[in-house]
Amino acid sequence: MDQSERQPRKLGWRFAFLAIALALLISGLVRGLWLDVYYIPSASMEPLFGAGDRILVSRTDFQSEPVRRGDVVVFDGRGTFAPLNSGNGPLQDGAAAAGHWLGITGSDTTYIKRVIGLPGDHVICCDDRQRLTVNGQALEEPYLYGGDAPSKQKFSVIVPAGRLWLLGDHRSMSADSRSLLGAPGGGMVPLDRIIGRPVQIIWPLDRFAAVPRPAETSTTTKDGQ
Repeated sequence: MDQSERQPRKLGWRFAFLAIALALLISGLVRGLWLDVYYIPSASMEPLFGAGDRILVSRTDFQSEPVRRGDVVVFDGRGTFAPLNSGNGPLQDGAAAAGHWLGITGSDTTYIKRVIGLPGDHVICCDDRQRLTVNGQALEEPYLYGGDAPSKQKFSVIVPAGRLWLLGDHRSMSADSRSLLGAPGGGMVPLDRIIGRPVQIIWPLDRFAAVPRPAETSTTTKDGQ
């Protein structure tokens, strides 16, 4: 009797262990190939994302369609943003540090920003109406945090081939490509460092919502035509 009772109990534990192992394997494959979960630690992307939001990021969106101006991207900041984290606290506000998901924690060298300049673009701050210009045309920025200027820091940059110029939506709270002017690489992030695009806010529940991909950011001539 004792032996027959012990056998189902052993089988039960084995089944539970295999089920957990399979769930972790499937989760790892999904996270590695298609989707991942990240935690937003700061206000640098308000009003789109707030501090404490958990977001679902698609790794495949940019495979079918290239990155365009106005896209929000999650990227690996090593070699561009990440080296200046040590001893330069403000850059931490731009991080999209990966959150816990089935006990797995991601890297703190991951960031989230909006694409302002594409390869070959000439981005300038600012025109006589205090707007950013791209290739001589004023950039329309409906996503900016209310009351923020497009930038209080003046700059004129030409984005090299294969790189992006990135800014946060809450410009007065964001450490971004502007913070790295004069540093090696000048704050330009390589396209091959892009991890993916945010597609869903999953936490907190009162902010649960899809994150649609915006239309390409439009530009206007300097006289507003």
